[in-house]
Amino acid sequence: MIPLLLILIPLLSGLAVFLLKDSPASKALALVSSLATLVLSLMAVFTKGALTYDAAWLPGLGSRFSLLQDGMSKMLSLLTAISFPVVFVATYKNVYQRSSAFYGLMLLTQAGLLGVFLASDALLFYFFWELALIPVYFLCSIWGGEKRIAVTFKFFVYTFIGSLLMLVGLLYVYAQTADHSFAMQSFYHANLPAHAQNGVFALFFIAFAIKMPIFPFHTWQPDAYEQSPTAVTMILSGVMVKMGIFAVIRWLLPMVPQGFHGHSMFVILLSVTGMIYASLIAIRQDDIKRLIAYSSIAHIGLMCAAIFVQNQIGLEGVMIQMFNHGINVIGLWIVADVIEQQLGTRKFSELGGLAQKAPVLAILFVIMALANVALPLTNAFVGEFLMFNGLFQYNGWIAAVAGISIILAAVYTLNTIQKIFYGNTVEKTVHAVEVSGNVQWVLSILVLIVLVMGVYPQPMIELTKDTVSAIFANR
Repeated sequence: MIPLLLILIPLLSGLAVFLLKDSPASKALALVSSLATLVLSLMAVFTKGALTYDAAWLPGLGSRFSLLQDGMSKMLSLLTAISFPVVFVATYKNVYQRSSAFYGLMLLTQAGLLGVFLASDALLFYFFWELALIPVYFLCSIWGGEKRIAVTFKFFVYTFIGSLLMLVGLLYVYAQTADHSFAMQSFYHANLPAHAQNGVFALFFIAFAIKMPIFPFHTWQPDAYEQSPTAVTMILSGVMVKMGIFAVIRWLLPMVPQGFHGHSMFVILLSVTGMIYASLIAIRQDDIKRLIAYSSIAHIGLMCAAIFVQNQIGLEGVMIQMFNHGINVIGLWIVADVIEQQLGTRKFSELGGLAQKAPVLAILFVIMALANVALPLTNAFVGEFLMFNGLFQYNGWIAAVAGISIILAAVYTLNTIQKIFYGNTVEKTVHAVEVSGNVQWVLSILVLIVLVMGVYPQPMIELTKDTVSAIFANR
């Protein structure tokens, strides 16, 4: 029942929040719901073996309400469950018009995300894929920045095209299954011919690549991250991009192995190109949000490349990094939100000397920023080491080019730390104050996760190793 409850709690709570008119009450219910989801997710992590739930749904179409929570799903469910209370607490003092609608849509997004990570039926997976995206569209278009309408329209066009292509692919594979079923195992054993696998690969990969996103499907992302409310951006960057990575591993790799192998070099080259491109663009940014957005594109590019090298060590690195990247990037977004809320700017050119006024915030940000560039003894180091190792085993030259992004990441990260926190105070920072207690607590918890996972990542490796082994055993 745990997989079902993980979806039902945020879904029903989100619908209940819509009925509340009182802002503190809607905010409190959203936080309580997210904490209940976190407790359930932790229970799942400490339960041995995979958890399942299966019930009749659309028998006439061969589709069931079937959920599977294996190691990878447990890890991503935990990331989702951690992210929402962290976001709610960190932005607790932020004021939103029609807050009941805002928090209701946030909880519906959480339900959709958890459904994507748990679904073991292709039609159910598609249903939750859309459920996760629709609330985000409204969150961005109603509570976003000045350019929100144009940006959300672009976001809608990208995601609509991706969803349409995926639906075509789903229906085609469904027609080829022996039992005309949307069950995951039926899709895995559809035995598509090689020429059909290439077409199905293209349909699914474009949909997943838009969601990750990787070069050249990334152009919606920086604008969406910049214009969205920061609480929404945290979920977009920390959790929602993992939908695409997860879908490639869960559905694309086992479903069309020949098509996957045939396009692997092409996708790896796209991913590495995106890593270098995004890192160079990040160096030139004067806006904190856009810098974090481009940094995220570079990190996702490495994860995508490590999947397509098709070796076990690279995929183990991806598993760990999906969780660690989510923790790190949410920490960075929290600091960006604190700076914007307190000082009214996100521009590096208008900041400086903030460490003199907020030394605790400076220390916490430096740790999160260095974790983002995979400094040894931080959580991201282990994942990036494994992914680069896998990439090197595939092709040393490609690994060497991809490694340039490490140097570029250090450049823009150190520049960010220096421009925001060091030097002399300026007009906007001279009256800055230390970060509030709830934000300190949230960032401290994230820093603790960063350090513990950096020193002892074995629990996460143990959690996902069976999923990795099963993927390669079934190829």
